[in-house]
Amino acid sequence: MAKVAPRTLSGFMELLPRDQMKMERMMSILRESYSLYGFTPLDTPIIESSEVLLAKGGGETEKQIYRFTKGDSDLSLRFDLTVPLAKYVAGHYSDLSFPFRRFQIGKVYRGERAQRGRFREFYQADIDVIGDGKLDIVNEAEIPSIIYNTFTKLGLSRFKIRVNNRKLLNGFYSMNGMSEKAGEIMRTVDKLDKIGAEKVKLLLIDEVKMLPCKAENVLDFMAITGSNAEVIEGLERYRGMDATFDQGLDELITVAKYLEAFGVPEENFAIDLTIARGLDYYTGTVYETIMTDHPEIGSVCSGGRYDNLAEYYTDKQLPGVGISIGLTRLFYVLNEQNLLSDDIITAPCDVLVIPMTDDLSYAVSSATALRAAGLRTQLYCEKKKFKAKMNYADKIGVPFVVFVGEDEISEGVLSVKNMVSGEQTKLTPAEAASQIGAYVCQRSSAAVIKE
Repeated sequence: MAKVAPRTLSGFMELLPRDQMKMERMMSILRESYSLYGFTPLDTPIIESSEVLLAKGGGETEKQIYRFTKGDSDLSLRFDLTVPLAKYVAGHYSDLSFPFRRFQIGKVYRGERAQRGRFREFYQADIDVIGDGKLDIVNEAEIPSIIYNTFTKLGLSRFKIRVNNRKLLNGFYSMNGMSEKAGEIMRTVDKLDKIGAEKVKLLLIDEVKMLPCKAENVLDFMAITGSNAEVIEGLERYRGMDATFDQGLDELITVAKYLEAFGVPEENFAIDLTIARGLDYYTGTVYETIMTDHPEIGSVCSGGRYDNLAEYYTDKQLPGVGISIGLTRLFYVLNEQNLLSDDIITAPCDVLVIPMTDDLSYAVSSATALRAAGLRTQLYCEKKKFKAKMNYADKIGVPFVVFVGEDEISEGVLSVKNMVSGEQTKLTPAEAASQIGAYVCQRSSAAVIKE
């Protein structure tokens, strides 16, 4: 029979065991961080009815979606975690308590052209707070603290949560008679960091067809920078010119006010008027997070406030605020930049028990005792030479090996070898569990990302 060459489709990630352990550690930290803030875990189906999934689809969404038929059913793979959340909240409205706070880490699928750092199958890690009719602005202030807590636990300190408010932008464009061109203007202004103010001004005049004075107004507005207090002071000059602008400014001031109480240092938070996010979706506070030493990576966490999550499924007003981390892309880029730490334990077990006798009873009971102490323990029973057994231990990267021979059985001890230091000592099972446990606990606290 002809053999089929094993291959993985382009745009799909498969990791070797050590990298997979690092990915699992990242997901574990995300779950722990989100749970600290009272978010409940949620899992929704990967496959949905196309009619349900594409209720608000169209354009690029339908082009990128994986859609197929099974019998008479028209089915699609989910392309994000927000639409399934909208369906879930609308369908279970009467069973949920509001505000509804959920987190979800799951795979999504997009049939776009695969390229470096962009995948067709990838993990997203989302949190959302959904209100019933109303949702207090304090929820928008809490989001930066969740981002800060999460990235700090991942091992990052040099990152910046950039925040803006869509009402500010909409109000500014309205007071200057630019509302109809807001989308074009923001897409052009987004190039400021890449091409500079003068070239952006020319694009606004030549391509967006703005008057030079209007283009100047936009660039003057976007040039309001400095500390958060200085930016707010600069924005106060526009107060009273537009009601929507004033509301956005008040909301931005509230978000900034609560940051200190939420434990977010000012060096990790910046008001940035160039942040816009989805022009048709977000309606209030918007967020983007960058690694300050690696701006080329782009935003590693983004999101914002929206007025009505489930408008395509129900008439009930369900406002919300949320953020999303493109986890697969983030992992890929960090790995490529050599920013993933080797300090965490990536072996499938903490200790490998190698019997040196034909009777395995003592080795089995020792492994059972180590597991009862909470240590991940593997019993190696393959009939191979000692060198092959140690090569296996080296290859999986296990931190400790326990040898069980005739002497150990007669003395009621275990020979414990630290595979990092090479030190080998004889300990009782209880002593071995304590020593290995302390080491594992220390390694478990290591950051998954290095800077």
